[in-house]
Amino acid sequence: MTPRGNTDTPAWSEHGHDTPLTAVIYLRVSTKDQATRGGEAEGFSIPAQRDACRRKAAAFGAVVVEEFVDRGESARSANRPELQRMLAYVRDNRVDLTVVHKIDRLARSRADDVEISLALKTAGTTLVSCSENIDETPSGMLLHGIMSSIAEFYSRNLANEVNKGLVQKAMSGGTPFRPPVGYQPVRLFENGRETRSVELDPERAPFVIWAFNTYATGEWTTRTLHDEVTKRGLLSRPSPKRPARPLALSAFNDMLKNPYYIGIVRYRGVEYEGKHEPLIDKQTFDEVQQQLEAHNFAGEKQRVHHHYLKGSVFCGKHNDHGKECGCRLIICNATSRSKRIYPYFVCIGRQRSPTSCNQRALLIEYIEQAIVDYYKTVELGDDLRLQTEQMILERITELRETAGTERQQLVTRQRRALNERAKMLEAHYAGALPLDLLKSEQERLGSELNYIEERLGVLELKFDVVETHLKAALKFVGNLHTAYVEANQQIRRQINQAIFARFLISDDGGITGQLRAPFDLLLQASGTADQDGLVRLDAEAKEKPRGPLRPRGLSYEQMVGGTGLEPVTPSLSSWCSPN
Repeated sequence: MTPRGNTDTPAWSEHGHDTPLTAVIYLRVSTKDQATRGGEAEGFSIPAQRDACRRKAAAFGAVVVEEFVDRGESARSANRPELQRMLAYVRDNRVDLTVVHKIDRLARSRADDVEISLALKTAGTTLVSCSENIDETPSGMLLHGIMSSIAEFYSRNLANEVNKGLVQKAMSGGTPFRPPVGYQPVRLFENGRETRSVELDPERAPFVIWAFNTYATGEWTTRTLHDEVTKRGLLSRPSPKRPARPLALSAFNDMLKNPYYIGIVRYRGVEYEGKHEPLIDKQTFDEVQQQLEAHNFAGEKQRVHHHYLKGSVFCGKHNDHGKECGCRLIICNATSRSKRIYPYFVCIGRQRSPTSCNQRALLIEYIEQAIVDYYKTVELGDDLRLQTEQMILERITELRETAGTERQQLVTRQRRALNERAKMLEAHYAGALPLDLLKSEQERLGSELNYIEERLGVLELKFDVVETHLKAALKFVGNLHTAYVEANQQIRRQINQAIFARFLISDDGGITGQLRAPFDLLLQASGTADQDGLVRLDAEAKEKPRGPLRPRGLSYEQMVGGTGLEPVTPSLSSWCSPN
């Protein structure tokens, strides 16, 4: 089918049709910016495509009965709303011509082009391009295939060039992604050219700084801090499609882990030195990561009930076969008829499966006191403390002598690692080093540089200050019970997590503490801990002033009856029984 020439006979009559031809036109632009460019309702591209398609249809003497416009839709996928609506329309209605400005408006994939062309042919409509001489002849079909392949090549090559440009931007310290909360993108004009950069967001940056500094204190959980910073006014940066809104908890957690705030751009798994202004100093950032790791290690998922022993106490009950339960103890608040609240620790294993553990609920105040008493058994003796102090002081004297030599070696090693990292980035950009190898090598060098920085930080310490702190620390370990009694709840939590991996609590009052390094070695040397780093205190131990945990849990004799609890759940009913 060819457009009519200079004749008064209508094109549809020349081709044996009794009625005028019908046509639909399909228009598309890839981005919303193209659809609104220049302040116009449809930008510049869509009206230009429409005019060309209507002229083409008129050349065939066809009447345009419908048009379909995808605004801001990529042709890399055929799953476009208006394209699918057009295919359904030509399938259900008589349409002689489907007119597009260029083949690449319809598809940028050979597979999609074949699928769409087949659907149009099955519907009985002929595809017409304003810019290419496409028809059903062998040469026309060949041209169609060539133009479709060119469109696919252009799309893939463009994506490759864009990715290469984004990697280069990251390598040069730029930000190849939407900057995180606390920063905002800016457009600068230098010598008539537009450049894009990132600057601090004056509205949100103070909230981000406060969140990092506050969490580094160790006195907040991510959930409580998220609630507080949201109340203070931290919202996401608005976009044309979405207004400002509170950060999701997961996004807030990601924010606390993002090295972008200390000047590092992480792109496609590789870290680069950024040009943007750091919002947080590295020391604060490292403290935040330590707090996150500590809270995660302790199994802290605070939602409703908060307590400084959460994540540190575990079920030490043994079943009939002598196997230890080991499940975490969680908080359960029982309410009596008089509205008095009784807080208990209960085994989460029994809560999930009542037949797996018969540990009874334990009143929290007695667990607290039992652990206070327990700390009397984990103190260093005076002889061992003095011996340990003397050994460490002798080691410090040796370090004084070797610090200068080691510092010089570390500086040389650091300079060599930095040069190696710079050369690897250059090789990667030149195409000589694949991305996966770059990532693995960067991780190796990053670990080495972190170690060097830590060692240099140690060597920069003033040895007289170290000696003073050492004596104070050993004195503290030598009198843990007094320190624990005088500490507030947050300090108690930190002491527990620093010294013990966990406490195993049995309902007969027995406590077994699993020590962390180096306390396991110290207390093994003193004979307090066994070879596995465990310190056991049986309920019948004579030195324990309070005796077994009595009252130890929910019972008729010592607390309240089952009918006095509101409500009595099936799992609690067994704990409330007199036996």
